Amino acid sequence: LSKVLDLPPENLIKSISAIPVSKKRHVADFQLSIASVTEGDSSSDSLAEDLKLLQAQKLAERLKCDAVVSEISTGPGTVNFTINRELLAKSVLQQVLKDGSEYGVKSELFSTMPRQKAVIEFSSPNIAKKFHIGHLRSTIVGNFIANLKVALGHEVVRINYLGDWGMQFGLLGVGFQSFGNKEKLKSSPLQHLFEVYVQINKEAEDENTKKLAKDFFRKLEEHDEQTLSLWKQFRDFSIEEYIRIYKRLGVHFDEYSGESFYREKAQEVLKMLEDKGLLQKTIKGTGIVDLSEKKDLSLVSTVVRSDGTSLYLTRQVSPSVDLAAAIDRVNKHSCDTMIYVTDKSQSNHFQHLFQILKLMGYDWAERCQHVSFGLVQGMKTRRGEVIFLEDVLNEVRSRMLQNMTSAKTTKEIQDPVETAEKVGLAALIIQDFRGLLSSDYQFSWDRALQSRGDTGVFLQYTHARLHSLEQMHGNAQLTDINVACLQEPGAISVLQHLLRYDEVLYRSSQDLQPKHIVSYLLTLSHLAAVAHKTLPVKGSAPEVAQARLCLFQAARSVLANGMKLLGITPVTQM
Repeated sequence: LSKVLDLPPENLIKSISAIPVSKKRHVADFQLSIASVTEGDSSSDSLAEDLKLLQAQKLAERLKCDAVVSEISTGPGTVNFTINRELLAKSVLQQVLKDGSEYGVKSELFSTMPRQKAVIEFSSPNIAKKFHIGHLRSTIVGNFIANLKVALGHEVVRINYLGDWGMQFGLLGVGFQSFGNKEKLKSSPLQHLFEVYVQINKEAEDENTKKLAKDFFRKLEEHDEQTLSLWKQFRDFSIEEYIRIYKRLGVHFDEYSGESFYREKAQEVLKMLEDKGLLQKTIKGTGIVDLSEKKDLSLVSTVVRSDGTSLYLTRQVSPSVDLAAAIDRVNKHSCDTMIYVTDKSQSNHFQHLFQILKLMGYDWAERCQHVSFGLVQGMKTRRGEVIFLEDVLNEVRSRMLQNMTSAKTTKEIQDPVETAEKVGLAALIIQDFRGLLSSDYQFSWDRALQSRGDTGVFLQYTHARLHSLEQMHGNAQLTDINVACLQEPGAISVLQHLLRYDEVLYRSSQDLQPKHIVSYLLTLSHLAAVAHKTLPVKGSAPEVAQARLCLFQAARSVLANGMKLLGITPVTQM
């Protein structure tokens, strides 16, 4: 193409794509989109004209088949190439088995992408409050984005920004003095603090309780040692328990930060806003920043409440703590980009945050991003509504274990509980990642845990099956295989699908949506299931068996890579 079109080959990389496998008909391997070669290339108008004249047919006539390309055909605005079948099999299998876990990531699609340092803030539960399902979504989505960035060679700092400050700690402190128990705080801090908080909340309207809570919080702000030490215990024990639970999810953080870190820095930010003439006071004494285009106060963001307590309010109300946190992170980590993963109800908050940072003169605010997600309805455990993350994990494990026990095939697993947990988690993650992150969805245990159909259970099942094939017949060495044995439609479909993996990673890296990878892996599993049925290894001639084994090994390798990116640990038995 480069010769015929007189263009450098690297200009054509993004115009040529692998063609998705179709159930209905056999398809070519690659297509060139003519429009994408001509677009954005104003320098060579003559080329655009030429191409329009040539269009697909004309271009195809000028291209010759050779040892690589065995057939050239045209579609509307596209030229399609079928690769020599043996070469296709050889190159794809070689690439997959040689690159291993880096397959797809080393593609030339990523060659011009700058390596960056990203700070990703996700999960971020409130201490002593419910870890609701929104926190679970934030946790798995943030983990996916971090995994993807790391796989693509970026440096990532994972931050958990806890709700660990504010008036509710006054109330919690008073509650703990009345109903608290040091032993329970040590053994199950999240549960115990939640119970104390519920208990004291019943008395929250009582004047005396109100006064005590205010006093407790004032002492906290004045760094009173005793009060601070109790607060620190709440925080430290909670984090310890969170770390243990996150471990079950396969998630870790580089830093546990929180609103408490920025209470003093938030004051400095207000001072900066004032010095830059950005902070205005309303008649009521509220501090606002004018974000409107015409500076007519048609769009404002409140940064200080009239009683001066802005700083300890939740996210929804006060950006000044977030401003302080953002500035501090960029200084501390000197990162290129910051990604916040929260539900979509906070979209306005983050828009305002980024706008204020820009007004303050921070150019990097352009590179901050809010990845928002929709709400999950209907997630309940057998005991009722979800209060703690651990309830969800236990529920999915016990349901999965029950399904596995009733299935005929699960007698000989070494660690059924561990396996049930990993398969159950895959089910949760795939159900969550199948659609656009921003859409709300109705959660269903039955749907998530089905073993047939497009579920995480099906991905795990496929992986385990392919793994046991390798256990049974040993690993194939690519050097000894005869690729002429892989000419059946079932084998070609798997090879064509493997060819597209890098494009799918590229799409997800552009819009940070996991659904591209999910649907790719589900298709891969369906294709592998068909191939497994129609291309037996057992009972085939040694040469054929080896070639097929190699194909299945490549499919399993890519399946495992994709699952790990999504935050799923592939199981080898189930």
